Parts: sequence; C-alpha cells; structure tokens
Amino acid sequence: MKKSYWVLSLLVIVLLALPLMAACGEDEPAATTTTAAAVTTTAGGTETTAGGTETTAATTATTVGEPITLGVGGTFALTGAYAEDCAAILAGFQDYIAWVNDNHMIAPWYPDKTIPENITFEVMWADDALAADKTLSIYEDFKSKGLLVQRVSGSPEGLALKDFLIEDNIGATSQSTTAAYLQPPGNIFLNAPTYSDEAAAVAEWFLENWTETRAPRMAYLTADAALGRAIDHPELQEYIESLGYEFVGAQFVDLVPKSAPTTQLAWLKDNQVDLTFGCMVNPGSQPTIKEAVRLGMGTNQAYKITFAFGNPGHLQIFVPDMGELGEGVVVAGDFCAEDADVPGVEFSNLLKETYGAGKDRNVLYFDGMVEAMTQVEALRLASMEVNPSELTSEDVLKKGYWQIKDLDTGGIFISPFTYGEGDVQGPDTCRIQQVIDGKIVDVGAYPLRGILPAAQ
Repeated sequence: MKKSYWVLSLLVIVLLALPLMAACGEDEPAATTTTAAAVTTTAGGTETTAGGTETTAATTATTVGEPITLGVGGTFALTGAYAEDCAAILAGFQDYIAWVNDNHMIAPWYPDKTIPENITFEVMWADDALAADKTLSIYEDFKSKGLLVQRVSGSPEGLALKDFLIEDNIGATSQSTTAAYLQPPGNIFLNAPTYSDEAAAVAEWFLENWTETRAPRMAYLTADAALGRAIDHPELQEYIESLGYEFVGAQFVDLVPKSAPTTQLAWLKDNQVDLTFGCMVNPGSQPTIKEAVRLGMGTNQAYKITFAFGNPGHLQIFVPDMGELGEGVVVAGDFCAEDADVPGVEFSNLLKETYGAGKDRNVLYFDGMVEAMTQVEALRLASMEVNPSELTSEDVLKKGYWQIKDLDTGGIFISPFTYGEGDVQGPDTCRIQQVIDGKIVDVGAYPLRGILPAAQ
C-alpha cells in the first residue's frame, strides 16, 4: 500500500513537469509586432515591399533610395554684351535650385509636383563669353560630366549647338528665341515668342490704334548681329504688308554702339516711318533712344514715331535707367513687371531674400528661375518613368521635355508652356508693354502667328 502511494506520487510529479520541459526545449516564437513596409524610390515613384509576416503597413513612402545628384544649367555669357543679363540668369538658377533642394517641389503653386527627397540638384555653369567655339567646348565638357540638360545664351551659340543637341538627344532651354530654332524644330525649348512673332504682335497692336486714313509705314531698327537680323526675312515682311503696312526697309545699329546712330535715325525721319521694330539689348537700345529724343523723335516728340523692341529690350531695365526719355517705347514678349501682383514675383522676392544670389540682379533673374524650373520639370517627369540613377539625356528629352504641358510660371510669362515632339515653342501668346508716364503698362496680348523664315 505504501509502495503504491509512492509510485502514484512520482507519476503525478512527472506529469506536472512535462509542460515545463517542453517549454525549455522550444524555439523562440515569431514576433507579432507590426513591421513597416520598406519603401524604395525607383523611377520617381514609390515601391512598397512587405517586410513582416504578421501585419505590414501599406502607407505612403517614409524612406527613400540612395542619394542622387542631377545637374542643371549649361553655358552663360558672363563676359561681353550679355554679361549683366547672364549673371542675373545664373543667380536665378542658383537661388531657385537651392529652394527646390530645400522644399522638394518645383514651385509653391505646384504642391503636387514633388521631387523625391533623395534627389539633389546641382547647378553646373561656365562662361561661354558669347562665343560659339567656346560654347561647343563647354558643351562637350559638361556632356562628359553627365549633364543631361543644357541651356543657350545667345542666337549664335544656339545655332552652333542646334545640330549637336539633336544628334546627342539633349534638350536645352534658352534665353534667346530666334525663329531659326524652329526651322526646322530641334531640341532648344523656347520660353518666349520668337522675335518674328513679337514683331507681328507689335504690328497688330499698333494698327489697332492707328487713326489716320493712310497706310502706316514700318521699318526695322535692329542690332547688326544674329540677334537683330533674326527678323530680317521675307516671310515677316510679307506678313507685315498683309496687315496693311507700307514696309520701308531696315537700318542696323551695332549691338553695343560705339557712337550715336544718328544716320540710321535720320533715315527713319527722311522716310517718314511711323513704327520701328528691332531686337537690341539695353546697351544698344538705350543710347539709340537717347539720340532719338535729342533729334526730336518719339511718341511725345515733335516727330511722332513709336520705337518697339523684342524682349531683349526689357523695359524693367530700360525704364529705371532712362526715366522720362523712355516715354512711349514698346517691348514685346517680355516678363511681367517686377512689381506685378502675381505669384511668380512673390516667389522671386522670396528666393532673393532667402538665398541671396539674386540680390540687386536685373529682371533676367526671372529667366533663370523659369529656365531652371523647366529643366527640373523635365528631369522630374523623366524620373517618373526611369530610375533617376539610370537616366539618359534621351530619357529627359522624350520623357521629360516632350511631356511638359501647361507649365505655369506664376505669371512671369503671360501664358503657360506646352512642349512636345517637334513642338519647342512653349508659350502661345505675346504680351505687349509700353512705357506710359514712366511706368510699364501691359497694353495688349496677341496670339503667336508662327512666322518662320523659309528653310535653308
């Protein structure tokens, strides 16, 4: 009886110990905590990969891929006639890119056009000295360093680059807008009307305000350079004459005159010209108008004549320098006034105050902002289709520039930009501004006519 009791007691102890022995020999159980999905930035988007076996978060990106640096910029004519303008453009690039790197979007009015935080942009630049041969050398250097976009300073540089850009499948922005870029279209993307379309818009505006019974007489007063001669082709003259003008001829002035263009201005008076149009930079237009006023020529002078220029004549520079001598002068296709109540001006002021490169720079700062925005948007769109680390210039051209639609510059330019294959003329409208009582006044807006010189 006693023995049976001990056997029974031992059996109970063994049965009680079995669960503890099993627990000591068992592997660690699977964790039941929530594992966040790993998010990798590829082709500009977010790819969600499950990282746990129990519960996996499927929310938006919280991490990004490896850091990637993409270049923007190109050549800038920092010496020569365009030096002051190009310094302002470069400052616009630098301040804008600093803001983009801090905010990861292309503009305050585009909160949906975001840029992954692992992408950083770098401004690449060099001085082309307004020389085509130097431009080509810089172009090759930057191409070898992986710059997937380019930019153009002046018309000679753009024409020298045009075929190379096509051959290399590289898209470029430009501060010059000669019609030769469109005939045939290449890869230079314009942000303003061609000079020919600007001339046509001025002719239409002037005719609307013409009150005499005779036909108005028009002539070119333009720079003796590729910039100025870009309008001197039969197709533009034919359009002007089709409006009802008597076209008188052309007079050419040095890009930066060494002496007053008295002879050219006297020719206009002798030929009873009512309206002139030309393409000049301010170092040419200002001394020309000063001499015209000395000769008694202008909208408020004894000899009534209206002087009009394409957008390199920027009234935002002209008016402060010229004062009352600039009364009545017209510029077509330009930026808004620097005090305009539009988001682009507010953004410009923010950039200058925050980053400082644009402090005391002229209105071409707007151009730098807009060109940089266009290049960044092309890179952003392309990176939505291709991994940013694997982008090629052809990707940026075809999946970037060609896909830009209705790009709003915040009112800096009068119409948004739309590009496509074979369509490099971004805006569709030309703004006309005139100096009235010492202020820049918008006096009209006209559709672009697409006036191109015959193919060579």
